[in-house]
Amino acid sequence: MPSPRTSGTRRFLGALAASLTLVAASASASASAATGSASVPGPAAAPAGLKEVMFVGNNWDGTADVIASHGDLHRVGRVNVVPDKEERLREIYLNPVRLAFFLGVRSGPGEGHDQFVDDMYATPDGSAMVVSRPSFADVVSLDLRTGRINWRFPVAGYRADHMAVSPDGTRVAVSASTANTVHVLDIATGRQLGSFKTGDKPHENVFTSDGLLWNMSIGEVTTALDAPWLDWSKGDRKITVVDADTFETVRVIDMRTRLDAFGRGDLSDAVRPLVFTPDEKKIYFQVSFFNGFLEYDVDSDRITRLKNLPGNPATDPDRTTWVNDSRHHGLSISPDGGKLCVAGTMDDYATVVDRDTLREGPLVPASKPYWATVSGDGRSCVVSESGADRVTAIDFATGQRVASVDVGDHPQRVRLARVPADWTGPTAG
Repeated sequence: MPSPRTSGTRRFLGALAASLTLVAASASASASAATGSASVPGPAAAPAGLKEVMFVGNNWDGTADVIASHGDLHRVGRVNVVPDKEERLREIYLNPVRLAFFLGVRSGPGEGHDQFVDDMYATPDGSAMVVSRPSFADVVSLDLRTGRINWRFPVAGYRADHMAVSPDGTRVAVSASTANTVHVLDIATGRQLGSFKTGDKPHENVFTSDGLLWNMSIGEVTTALDAPWLDWSKGDRKITVVDADTFETVRVIDMRTRLDAFGRGDLSDAVRPLVFTPDEKKIYFQVSFFNGFLEYDVDSDRITRLKNLPGNPATDPDRTTWVNDSRHHGLSISPDGGKLCVAGTMDDYATVVDRDTLREGPLVPASKPYWATVSGDGRSCVVSESGADRVTAIDFATGQRVASVDVGDHPQRVRLARVPADWTGPTAG
């Protein structure tokens, strides 16, 4: 796998992405237990006829592995998430503007690869997998029995990104990153229920139990303008909070002013992965270029604590070599809210942090960990090792690795889901 840490390549890719810009995302269990979830309940029994699993999106492969949700994480089956690949490519290559952006995704956020799966969730009845596909700028629903497409929704603009599922499992929100828009779709039919505008490059989405939907925009992350004094060039980065039914804006949070007030004007205000505490009173979030995370009190609207995690001496200090401006990218919280799990992406480790003391546990070696979530039984943090094509579980209590399983090329998002109890993979292409 080509290394993303070559500075000359990164500068070229950033310039190309910038020039292309000028040319012209089981439902309630899945939503609540995955990183970015509002609440983190304990394990719950799957409905009759369904079993709990984890979806692992192999971004460069165009596949999703389905693995056990706890224990040894053994693989249950695999789904081809681009069964229509030839048709989509034909459309793209016949449209010069779409082709320019398609190549821009490949050379920018894709690190030289096409991005075929960013995020995935299951429908409430476990019959389908809903997938956001960045390079194809769409969301599709795939029948888990046959592998065929049930519906397809092209997003605004030219790239689809992170998704979130509503607490009742009936709606899915997806970021259309080049259009500064979030679409909210009926998960069963793909019909758009509403949309809203965001800051530049909307990224993560989170539904909370009070009927709100939060979106974090991260700005331009593929340019080589990564020096701290050039932070202004990254665009309009903010948290947009909307009513999840009307999609009217309820609140806008500019972390720039909160970081300045906290005395850390040197940090980027691009909010990357975040988690809410189970009571939804605090948020823990990562920002671009920072090896650590911050704590934000929702009611008082201020940053209250910061945790600086160890840097790997082998990590190249040249910020332009860090993948899409990430230093650390991936955060989850234990069901009781007592432990945080951090994916130290560019530092090649993952670690469990005590939330009260902010003391980190063992630094567990991991190859470019890109995401963190919680196992189905709530006992472990599960991280995707995108540099080693595997998924690893780390015990919240001991901070030690307890299981690993090989998956496809460049795993990123990992989500809890429910599928038919007898499911082992699609029976038809």
